[in-house]
Amino acid sequence: MISVHNTINFVLQISFSSSSSSFFPTKLCVPPFLVRKIFTQIFSFINDQLFNSLLLRRECCSFSNGDYVKARLGELKDWCFNATDEHAGSAWEELKHIRQAIGFLVIHQKPKKTLDEISHGMCPVLSVQELYRISTMYWDDKYGTHSVSWDVISCIRIMMTKENNAISNSFLLDDDSSISFSVDDISKSMDQIEISDIEPPPLIREDSGFSFLLSQAD
Repeated sequence: MISVHNTINFVLQISFSSSSSSFFPTKLCVPPFLVRKIFTQIFSFINDQLFNSLLLRRECCSFSNGDYVKARLGELKDWCFNATDEHAGSAWEELKHIRQAIGFLVIHQKPKKTLDEISHGMCPVLSVQELYRISTMYWDDKYGTHSVSWDVISCIRIMMTKENNAISNSFLLDDDSSISFSVDDISKSMDQIEISDIEPPPLIREDSGFSFLLSQAD
């Protein structure tokens, strides 16, 4: 398991690299759609690693850690804005699990929040198991505040019991490192090249064996 801080350092390296236009692989004639897919996969990896760390390690489920990750996610959001949709695509949406989980960690007055506010307003993409895990593991190492009320915890437990036979008990995200695309995607992204628009180099112009190329160029 990759640690939270190592993953966050990786996030920072991406953010800082974005200040240079040479960071984008389009300089190497990489198709834009492939650039978007690569960054989308990178962000998906970040989301899986950070989110799973929160669910597995109580020290990661603290207010101060949530505040730290929130600031770094803000840098990634700025990166996506500066990179534009041409390069970033939907990469920011891949962070929805960790974004909502961090939103829960740093929000104030948790005991006053209802289950509906948490499950539908703050964390709509999180499963019942994930909500229960974060709610019970949360601890405030900075202000000493408490997690959600025991009434909310009890309601989540009841929901988990009712849904136990319908959904998986696993609360971890699966790490899928594959980047799927077809040959047709590549062909559509490539520029059409007309041979007649290409100026033959002097070596070919001087060789009579390539006269057919010269006639097309002229």
